[in-house]
Amino acid sequence: MLKPKEIKRQWYKIDASGVVLGKLAVKAANILRGKNKIDFTPNVDCGDYLIITNCDKVILTANKKEDKFWYDHSGFIGGLRKRSGKVMLAKYSDELVTRAIKGMLPKNRLSNKIITKLHAYKKETDKHDAQKPQLIKVGK
Repeated sequence: MLKPKEIKRQWYKIDASGVVLGKLAVKAANILRGKNKIDFTPNVDCGDYLIITNCDKVILTANKKEDKFWYDHSGFIGGLRKRSGKVMLAKYSDELVTRAIKGMLPKNRLSNKIITKLHAYKKETDKHDAQKPQLIKVGK
């Protein structure tokens, strides 16, 4: 069993251009949770930091651009907002990727801590070059 003080975290980077959203989310969730490590402990946040670039070039399979909708509610009466896959890819692609990855994480308090190690960007540029992230290929 791994103790929180014994964790050694690394930085990884994934280029999401031309990658299916579900495959990207599975790979990212495993890295964030730490399942790719030998000393994985399910009740400890032992995952690594992850940078995802080019979120606007991710691929939605089937007819998700037209048929699937993402919902938000502001908390006020009549505050329900509905966005299609086409709108999510065009304007909110980083949020789309983040939501897909968060959906792959366990539904508990630990997942709120884990998702803070994810940094998603719409374009190629990011501000984490000083961490020297290791590039990971995701299958197409």
